[in-house]
Amino acid sequence: MKMISKISKIVLALTLVGSSVFAQSIADAKKAIDAEQFQKAKSMLKNLTVTQPTKDENFFYLGWVYILQEYPDSAKTNFQKGIAVNPKSALNYAGLGAAAFLDKDRATATTNFNQAVALAGKDSKPYLYVGEAYLLNDVDGKVPAADANAAIAVLTKGKTVNPKDAEILVALGDALRTQSKNTEALSNYQSALELDPKLAHAKVATGVIWKYANNFESSENEFKAALAIDPNYGPAYREWAETDIRWALSDPKMASAKVKEGADNYRKYLSLTDLSVESRLRYADFLLYAGDYKTLQTEAQALSSAANGNLKVYRYLGYAGYENKDYPAGLTAMNTWITKADPKRIIPRDYVYLGRLQLASKQDSLGVASLRKAIDVDTTQVDVYPEIAKALYGQKKYAEAGDAYHVFTQKGRNVKLLDHFYEGVSYYFYVSYNDKIPNADAYIAKADSAFSYVTQKAPSDPNAYLYRARVNELKDKDRNNIVGYAKPFYEKYIETTNAKGGTPTDKVKKELAEAYVYLATFAEFKEKDSAKTLENYTKARDNDPTNKQVVAYFARKGGGAGKAK
Repeated sequence: MKMISKISKIVLALTLVGSSVFAQSIADAKKAIDAEQFQKAKSMLKNLTVTQPTKDENFFYLGWVYILQEYPDSAKTNFQKGIAVNPKSALNYAGLGAAAFLDKDRATATTNFNQAVALAGKDSKPYLYVGEAYLLNDVDGKVPAADANAAIAVLTKGKTVNPKDAEILVALGDALRTQSKNTEALSNYQSALELDPKLAHAKVATGVIWKYANNFESSENEFKAALAIDPNYGPAYREWAETDIRWALSDPKMASAKVKEGADNYRKYLSLTDLSVESRLRYADFLLYAGDYKTLQTEAQALSSAANGNLKVYRYLGYAGYENKDYPAGLTAMNTWITKADPKRIIPRDYVYLGRLQLASKQDSLGVASLRKAIDVDTTQVDVYPEIAKALYGQKKYAEAGDAYHVFTQKGRNVKLLDHFYEGVSYYFYVSYNDKIPNADAYIAKADSAFSYVTQKAPSDPNAYLYRARVNELKDKDRNNIVGYAKPFYEKYIETTNAKGGTPTDKVKKELAEAYVYLATFAEFKEKDSAKTLENYTKARDNDPTNKQVVAYFARKGGGAGKAK
């Protein structure tokens, strides 16, 4: 792959430049961190921890780079070194809290955050990084409300400590933005720019607000403004690329142009970073977001062979394997990721893809278990219920399939009428294929309710009427004492089918025959109306002369199925 070759060359060039060229100061290291040049920042900071081993902030910022790269253990090691140098290092306690937060150890995180704030005094930076830590669980621009509110609270205190800390204002804007408090967020970004007009980060953050509001032109203008401040500010190109993809997904007319522009902008971002494994992993995230699974698989395969590889590449190989229908490779990769990665790094979507790959590999029981695991880990993953239901339906576990569809129809985000329909079909099959069910009436009621919903929403569609009729027919257990529960629904099926016009298919003809046979049976045994019985059996015969009940009826009449006497 040409891109990988270029990456290798640039990495080599960076290596040859040597760390001695870079200015060895905290200010320059922080600038590199902000520009997402993490390898460069680490090189500087490792050098500073050697040349200035008594400065606790050197260890903090080195640890913070590891936090941003999601290596909490390495981060924790450096924060502890910072505390060893200065037991009252508020920054490093904030760092320990962040590491615990990444490890999902909320109690330890809170203890360390409180200690950081207690030691901060008039220094606003510990407040900044406690606030930033609470925002680490950002998923597509959203953070759990409790975490965002905690960030807002501590950053507001930091703002009080130092109203002129522009970084605090940007972080506060970020926290507010995750809760869609965009007006307040914009106010903080503007205040930050008034303090520091060259703060490219604030311009980019403003652009992100417009991105999530789907105001793409305004978003692009902010990214261009950030690049006018600093033409080499990589995060502006990254956010611009992600905005391009969101634009492409929102506007089909712009899709082709914006996907191409997005790829170009991301390549610019990569060229401005240090092209570390972590930067390329972020590129993989972009490809995943863009839905470019073929390129994702190629890039992940290249990353998997890198000497300093990261297990996370197996997640991408698993996802791409499924989407590219390379199921054996995908399943092997996902099993590697699930079994070897730190359990804290496993996310619900990993179990979703593992389940999908298992189902695609005919490992149905394992697949259903994995999809259920995704829901156990995160109850909001309701959109996997149709996949669970479909697998259970294929295994003829109809009651469980119906229950899965029911949960989805009640709680899902993108529920279709077809989901309600299959809910009803699943319950219907459960009762109709099992003679001895102690609570059959309850399942009949569930099926009837599902089909009733479909007929209300799509009153001209015959299919739900047919199945509602079949379900209600199950209530008439004694043909000699027929009530006729199914009668109005078979009549509605006939009405809506005939209203469609045209020549019915062979399948529809058989279904029409079924409906007329039921009406004939009702007329014969309930209404005692022989003329109506003959009329309905005749209509049934016109649609399907091979119907067994039709054949039996006309045989009783002595004329066979072909002629009545």
